[in-house]
Amino acid sequence: MKRYIYLSLLCFFSFLPLSAQLKSDSPLRKLQIAEMAITNFYVDSVNEQKLVEDGIRGMLEKLDPHSTYTDAKETKAMNEPLQGDFEGIGVQFNMIEDTLVVIQPVVNGPSQKVGILAGDRIVSVNDSTIAGVKMARIDIMKMLRGKKGTKVKLGVVRRGVKEVLTFVVTRAKIPVHTINASYMIRPNVGYIRIESFGMKTHDEFMSAVDSLKKKGMKTLLLDLQDNGGGYLQSAVQISNEFLKNNDMIVYTEGRRARRQNFKAIGNGRLQDVKVYVLVNELSASAAEIVTGAIQDNDRGTVVGRRTFGKGLVQRPLDLPDGSMIRLTIAHYYTPSGRCIQKPYTKGDLKDYEMDIENRLKHGELTNPDSIHFDTSQKFYTLRNHRVVYGGGGIMPDYFVPLDTTKYTKYHRLLAAKNIIMSAYLKYVDANRTTLKGLYKSFDTFNKNYVVPQSLLDTIIAEGKKEKVEPKDKAELTATMPYIKVQLKALVARDLWDMNEYYRVWNEQSGIVNKAIKLCTAPNTDRSL
Repeated sequence: MKRYIYLSLLCFFSFLPLSAQLKSDSPLRKLQIAEMAITNFYVDSVNEQKLVEDGIRGMLEKLDPHSTYTDAKETKAMNEPLQGDFEGIGVQFNMIEDTLVVIQPVVNGPSQKVGILAGDRIVSVNDSTIAGVKMARIDIMKMLRGKKGTKVKLGVVRRGVKEVLTFVVTRAKIPVHTINASYMIRPNVGYIRIESFGMKTHDEFMSAVDSLKKKGMKTLLLDLQDNGGGYLQSAVQISNEFLKNNDMIVYTEGRRARRQNFKAIGNGRLQDVKVYVLVNELSASAAEIVTGAIQDNDRGTVVGRRTFGKGLVQRPLDLPDGSMIRLTIAHYYTPSGRCIQKPYTKGDLKDYEMDIENRLKHGELTNPDSIHFDTSQKFYTLRNHRVVYGGGGIMPDYFVPLDTTKYTKYHRLLAAKNIIMSAYLKYVDANRTTLKGLYKSFDTFNKNYVVPQSLLDTIIAEGKKEKVEPKDKAELTATMPYIKVQLKALVARDLWDMNEYYRVWNEQSGIVNKAIKLCTAPNTDRSL
């Protein structure tokens, strides 16, 4: 079932007929002549490498929105989050006033082993100062990361300690997890949130499933909100866990790419578990494959808003210098035959990028009456023969509007100016020790913690300094509850992890609460 395809540039060109490579009037020959002319005769010196790269990017921009070129560094950075690990010192961090502050070291990671603590400030790397010099976050990450087994000397400032502490950390492989949260959200109801589909996502997912089953899970809320996709293989593996033998998961087909079917093999361990898939307008690609497979096979219920509509298959073409072309070769189709890809105009990337904003303007995200189905794109689910519509993305079985009363313009401006995050980081940094002393467990925290008014006042005051103010008292009143939940979730993340963040955040989520309501009410789900 493995579908990881990596081709060399030589192999790529070998697909071309010899005549196309040699004919004097071929487009390829024209491109070669143009490049040679510029390199040899142009009035000023040129960077030949950049010239070629710009040419490649220019060609791909005229195709579809997802055919791309990345140089060697970009390719490595792009693949790293999906490969399941990277090599570095093992800390989660944030920048506070141009200083790197450790949120928490990775458990049993190289930094924790030498004694680096949450709240520590890393001010130098190998005697090079990184604090107060306005160094870009990506450049700091480059200095901290490195090959497994190599050592790096860190200068650390710690609260209560006058001198700068020195730690020598031996870099190691640091796991990258794609499961954000996994817990029992209600009795018999488990919740798993998948951030993206990486190489190790299926293993992580099944580990979470096993844990939740031991706690009595009979129903699963599979949260794919904001999941931008990833590896096809992982999406197929997870879909397989829910489906019966020979159930179609997805198929691909293109002009030069023959139809390829991906089917369940009948060994899934979740065939007896009811499933609700949670999606929104940022759920894309592999997330849409899982959603479409479950919906079209009448295996579960989809809750939320229409997904992004990214249904183009890219073949990675590895180039000799480590760069990569990702060329679209086919479309993804759901089991009923729906093309996942939303419409686009070749070469018009701006219109494509504005699609989500246009959905908001047209009311699709906030009002179900504003959603218009293309009757020419009518399809039927495979078991219950329910009508489902194509035209791009996956439309949920139950629509949940975006709540614009909570997410006010005032909040959007505060967030855009980074005022909320900046105030939170300063607050938690100053109070981390006190908070950890007060709340020994998450349950105690969740029950008793109240966002201090002083923190809210700080946010309002900092907003005024940046000329960000509510239009009236009503907008201020409407905004504060949302900010309180956001801050409480962030504090929970800082004291524990992302799992606790979502345990707080999900209690105010319209999509999550709709799914809970559906799965606890009789005869409302669409699973078999």
